[in-house]
Amino acid sequence: MTEPILTDELKAKIDGMSQHEMAYAWRYAPAGSVYFTRGPVFDYFEKSFKEKGGMTSSVSKDIGWDG
Repeated sequence: MTEPILTDELKAKIDGMSQHEMAYAWRYAPAGSVYFTRGPVFDYFEKSFKEKGGMTSSVSKDIGWDG
């Protein structure tokens, strides 16, 4: 699998996501999602998610487990 490239478009999309949107993606993204393929896109997503507060118990409860 080719490592995804961190484009300005992907950066803007990640930057525009809320903590809840990122948590939902973290929990429910399909296998092979560009956000979670190891490399610069994942690193940027993870750093941004942590800066926005990451996966807290409150956010986890809000997004649930059923998708």
